[in-house]
Amino acid sequence: MGQDNQTSLREFVLLGFSRDRGTNVFLFVVVLCMYLFTLAGNTLITVAIRVDTRLNTPMYFFLNNLSVLDICYTTSVVPQLLVHFLTNQKNISFTRCIAQLSIALFFGSIEYVLLAFMAYDRYVAVCHPLHYKTIMNRRVCIQMMMASWISGFINAAVHTAFTMHLHFCRYNIINHFVCELLAVINLACSDTFVNDIGLMVSGVFVLFIPCTLIMLSYVYIISAILRIRSAEGRHRAFSTCTSHLTVVTLCYGTAMFAYMTPKAKTSPNRDKVLSFLYAVVTPMLNPLIYSLRNKEVKAALTKVVQRKKIVLE
Repeated sequence: MGQDNQTSLREFVLLGFSRDRGTNVFLFVVVLCMYLFTLAGNTLITVAIRVDTRLNTPMYFFLNNLSVLDICYTTSVVPQLLVHFLTNQKNISFTRCIAQLSIALFFGSIEYVLLAFMAYDRYVAVCHPLHYKTIMNRRVCIQMMMASWISGFINAAVHTAFTMHLHFCRYNIINHFVCELLAVINLACSDTFVNDIGLMVSGVFVLFIPCTLIMLSYVYIISAILRIRSAEGRHRAFSTCTSHLTVVTLCYGTAMFAYMTPKAKTSPNRDKVLSFLYAVVTPMLNPLIYSLRNKEVKAALTKVVQRKKIVLE
């Protein structure tokens, strides 16, 4: 399509999930409850980690950062989604759309890299317990966290730049509930070859390589746990890893299914469901998974709740 037939779009229209008013009101209530639970659960975990000195370890340092990321990531999507549930005008300006896309990519990319570093932390704790404090010192933890943030920034900046150089024609309807990268790219009327290459490269570096490192870490972890003679020791070692492994399965499973499957096998409805899972459902489940599977976190949360009761009384 020639440049003469192209126009500079000022806004997009998000179709969302449904056009039925009753369905949208119901979804508004459900998503609002999930969002409030996400904020409350992740905030409680961050407070508990800061209050309880027993949780001043690398494992909980990373968990604290994961909770903050979950709050930021879901907040980049849900407030706008809630507004669109209750309004007939589901417009979003081009600038806001690109900003939302960039922010979601930024926090999402950080989380996937961070989960790989958390797996390495569990590997050192289980396979090299005597050298754990030396290897996973505070400096190393901060460097890992900085590496996660830098990788997220680079990934978001590259995709944002590539997307902003696309040409969009008169058709401005996005069959999605959010300005998701794939949905925006599919709307372009110019060549998206560079974007497709960028998606493939970032999929390798942000999803495939970290996921491979996580799998290798757990191969060593499981083999080390199986060599522990006492049943109690094996149970304790498994309990420190199952929460993280569950979160990894939820995050990487949905993201890899969304971004690393051929275009011919994708559909807008499937993409919307996958985006909802990793943008709304997973951040809500993370604090629940860690609080239910971790006795130390449950004890710290109980302490926080008891302190609040004393203050209120």
